Order: sequence, then C-alpha cells, then structure tokens
Amino acid sequence: MPRNKITVVGAGNVGATAAQLVVEKHLGDVVLVDIVEGVPQGKALDLTESGPVEGYDSRITGTNGYDDTADSDVIVITAGIPRKPGMSRDDLLKTNYNIVKSVTEQVVQRSPDSILIVVSNPLDAMVQTAFRASGFPRNRVMGMAGVLDSARFRAFISLELNVSVDNVHAFVLGGHGDTMVPLPRYSTVSGVPITELLSADAIERLVDRTRKGGAEIVGLLKTSAWYAPGAAIVEMVEAILHDKKKILPCAAYLEGEYGINGLYVGVPVKLGEAGIEEIIQIELTLEERAELQNSAAAVKELVEIIGV
Repeated sequence: MPRNKITVVGAGNVGATAAQLVVEKHLGDVVLVDIVEGVPQGKALDLTESGPVEGYDSRITGTNGYDDTADSDVIVITAGIPRKPGMSRDDLLKTNYNIVKSVTEQVVQRSPDSILIVVSNPLDAMVQTAFRASGFPRNRVMGMAGVLDSARFRAFISLELNVSVDNVHAFVLGGHGDTMVPLPRYSTVSGVPITELLSADAIERLVDRTRKGGAEIVGLLKTSAWYAPGAAIVEMVEAILHDKKKILPCAAYLEGEYGINGLYVGVPVKLGEAGIEEIIQIELTLEERAELQNSAAAVKELVEIIGV
C-alpha cells in the first residue's frame, strides 16, 4: 500500500517542525518546499538522517519547485513572512496574500484531490485566500489556529491547577488574534467545567494570556512560535489521514452556521478523510455569540481589503 504524501510549503521553523513530527508519527512521505535554495534540501537530508535513529522509513524530499508535490494527500501552507516584534498580524496581510495565492495555485494544479491546511498569518484571511484561489469545496480547505489556541489555553489551565494536560479540554473559537473567543464554560478538567474550579479572575487572566499567547512568544524569541504550531498542524493531518473523525477547532468556511455567512472563522469541526466532515454547532450565550460576531467582523475587514 503506498504511503500517504504530505507536502509542507515553507521550510522555516514551523514547516520543518511539522515535517519532523509527520515522519516521527509515521504519517507518510513528506515534500518540503521553500524558495530559499538549499534550505528545504538541507532540512530534508537532516530529517532523512535521523530516520535510522527514530525508526521511520518515510521519504523526505526538499525542493525549490512544485513538481515533486504532485498527487499529495494533504498540503500544509506555512509560507509567508513571519511576524516581527511590534508588528500586528494585519501588517502581514498584503505580502502574505500574494504569497499564499501563488502557492495555492501551484499546488492545486498538481494535486487536485488534496486537502489544504493553511497556517500563514493573518490566518483567517489567508485561508479564505487559498479557498478562493483553489476552487476547492469548503470541506477541503481549512485553517490551523483553534488547535493551537486551545492547546495554549489547555497548557495554562494545567499549569494553574497542577493537573495533567490529558485531563484538560478547552475550546477557543473565532479569529486567530486578539478577538479570539476562549469558552471557559466548555473548557473542562476531567469533565468538570473550569468555571467550577477557578475564580472568575483566574479564568480572565488565563483567557487573556491565551489571546496574547503568540505575542508573548514573539516578545521572548523575537520571532513566531514553532513547536506548538507544528504539533497543532500534525494533529489535524493525523485526524485526516487516519480518518479519526476528531472534533477540533479549525478555521472553517461558514455558510450560515453561527449566524455567519461567507467567512472563515474558527469553530469546532469533525475532521476525517474528507477533511471537514461536519461543522459542530454548540449553544452559545448572548455574550459569547456577540464575541464571535465581533471576531467575524475583524476577519471580514481583512478579507475586504484583499478582495477575497
């Protein structure tokens, strides 16, 4: 049986970390694409040489072109310029729009049956760009943000309560940025909502830290995070390739769900071999619904600027 084929466009820290986790989890062969000569080839060779130690037989190809990506099952787009200190995600908008549009056109031409996972920032607008440029149905184009934001929220909850992250489940909806909507009522420790376990002040502090999770790391590293984003990407890839029907928060194209139409916004979805197999609609309070609408409005502003 042929191995699955996963293309990762962008061989920077996020792309390379995702590629490493994909092969370590034996999810398939990887094609690493980057415009910088030598970088994808060097990282692919380095990963190939760790195979004997880690025990994977995946083939890892590094390339500056797109021909090697043909017939990919899943394509992860991390290409784009990263955020620098003092730079908002929106500053990246125009530059990354052009990059993501061009990448999408190149990959879908060679892999017309693939599923696209977009990671480039500003996330929601970049997924919408890929959706328009690909012409794919909405179930096959999604964005990675909610898995990362929820992982950050879960990490902070587990540290606060000194419990295993395995016991912590958390939901973060909305756009990837300052308007994201963490949902404490749906965030639990072994089934118990954190609203029963933490004070309102403590929850607000964790919610605020989650919203600023990316900026906190940029402030320390002077560049964007990559370990947690890489891991979040691979959780989505695995759910699709192993047809896990896993409920994960992802940026999905809404057509009336949650009262939002024609926009990519982070919501819980069921991920399986067809991509987004179902958009899960959960009951929201008036306040949560207002926050989600506010988040959608922020996304709408961006997509209108770039006309997607």
